[in-house]
Amino acid sequence: MIRIKDHNQLEMFDPWDFLSPKRKRMLDESWPGLFREQLLCELPVRKLRPFLRDDFGRPSKELYTLLGVLLFQQAMDLNDYDAVRQLSFNIEWHYALNITEESDAAKYISEKTLWTWRQILTEHNLDQVIFDTISDKLAKVFSVNTDNQRIDSVHIKSNMRKLGRIGIFSQTIHKFLINLKRHHGDLFDSIGEQLVERYISKKALSAFSLVKPSESSKTLQVVSTDLFDLIEQFKDQPAVCAMQSYKLMERVLKEQCNVQTDGTGSKLTVKEPKQISSDSLQNPSDPDSTYSGHKGQGYQVQIMETFSTTEDKEEKKQTLNLITHVAVEKACEHDSHALMPAIEDTQKRELGPKTVLADTLYGGDDNKQSAKNEQVDLVAPTFKGGNSTGINLSHFTFDDNGYVTCCPAGHHPVKVRFKKRTNRYNARFELSQCPFCPHVDKCPIQSGKKNYYLRYTAKDQRLAARRIIESSEEFIDIYRWRAGVEATISQYDALTGVKKLRVRGFNAVRFCAILKAAGLNLLRAAAVRRARRRRSQADPGGYFLLFSVPFSFVKEQICKFLSGLGDVLSPRPQAADCYVKSAA
Repeated sequence: MIRIKDHNQLEMFDPWDFLSPKRKRMLDESWPGLFREQLLCELPVRKLRPFLRDDFGRPSKELYTLLGVLLFQQAMDLNDYDAVRQLSFNIEWHYALNITEESDAAKYISEKTLWTWRQILTEHNLDQVIFDTISDKLAKVFSVNTDNQRIDSVHIKSNMRKLGRIGIFSQTIHKFLINLKRHHGDLFDSIGEQLVERYISKKALSAFSLVKPSESSKTLQVVSTDLFDLIEQFKDQPAVCAMQSYKLMERVLKEQCNVQTDGTGSKLTVKEPKQISSDSLQNPSDPDSTYSGHKGQGYQVQIMETFSTTEDKEEKKQTLNLITHVAVEKACEHDSHALMPAIEDTQKRELGPKTVLADTLYGGDDNKQSAKNEQVDLVAPTFKGGNSTGINLSHFTFDDNGYVTCCPAGHHPVKVRFKKRTNRYNARFELSQCPFCPHVDKCPIQSGKKNYYLRYTAKDQRLAARRIIESSEEFIDIYRWRAGVEATISQYDALTGVKKLRVRGFNAVRFCAILKAAGLNLLRAAAVRRARRRRSQADPGGYFLLFSVPFSFVKEQICKFLSGLGDVLSPRPQAADCYVKSAA
């Protein structure tokens, strides 16, 4: 059965009157007050209806409370046990979730229920719905200006051990033997005792971590041979081949080894490290984890946020830098593939940017042109490449159509042609000028029979034009704001613990990372609201404006009372009298 509390229904009496004014003010100024006032009723509880029935089963936990607990758990970086305790005893959680009763049904939730609903939300991507809902609401409440945004990625790790190549083979074999013994004991007995003793016990398995570097090649050949023998032994057993652990062994064999078959049999050789793909298996306990040559094993999270270009410190405190987009990817994915999905996602939710700041990995020409087609200006450095001491296209002068007008030595081309079929420019320079130029040895120009030629594509010209702009003061002035996203990533980890998660698997990692980003938005918004309130209290004009509505209401009621319209300054007794009359 479904339980959903209507938090829009007004209370006749304030259920939080038992709190002292100072304690209640602290709750109102912090994240519980903001969540209770603006976000609690926005949680997508209706999305949970398909998983419950109105006419069957025990009453569910109150769905607003359930989603709130799952969100707070990730925002505060808590395990299931601590999350249950916080819901049971923490008054901040009670205030945020508007829990006014003391029953176990309201303030207690079992760890199993948390686990079950976390699985449901993960499988149906409802974590993304929660993030979008919270971010969109905060953007409206705080009137966030989304014109300027910046994007970057952060490397995160799941709850898995870092393994070398020997460890990957041995752990994969160990996992297969454990599952085979559990589900197919008769087939397990057919395996040689020596191989079982080598991999089945954790004590014997730990010996592989003590292998000397000089013996690692020999040991690697042994474990790879054992894995290949197991695959060959059970390849004709459909029940075994369907096991996930058997498929992992096949994957490791394909990624780590070369198998050559001839008339005499199969020859197994271990691949060189440089031949192994970055999306290869890193640990059998987390098959979705991949490898980044720059950051190592794990996953990565793409973060895009708004930013303000104001220099005033007080105004900065009152401006919300809102995370508008978050996406979890495998570590082997290149950052350049994340820009356009981020722009398109924010535009669908009416939070699209006009300018995006990014580092060099996002700044390819394809991304620049794609962003331009979406009316977005991508500000990012280009890959320099080549010889920095020589002359490149950025030293030439071009017109608005991409045609060369002048070389670094001041010579003008005789003719410039553009071929649409090859999308290339061909500029001809006088044969009598270039040989005597002092820059001819460093110039990209090429000699021909009748002229010297400069050949380049439209893409080369666009990159050259961007490199010229990158040295300007205007570019430096706007691009300096990109560094602020590093502070966001640091805060993302410090407050929510995103860089080292308690879970394994892509879906579970995605769930945690996205809800942690939603929690960070909540904590940041609370800090901004607190700064705005303190500023309004310090400013007499702002203080009057903040409370102008209550003052005008009191004034109106006093005028009505003095004019003989009745005692309307005491609405509660009047409402109570009406209730008595209707009851009578």
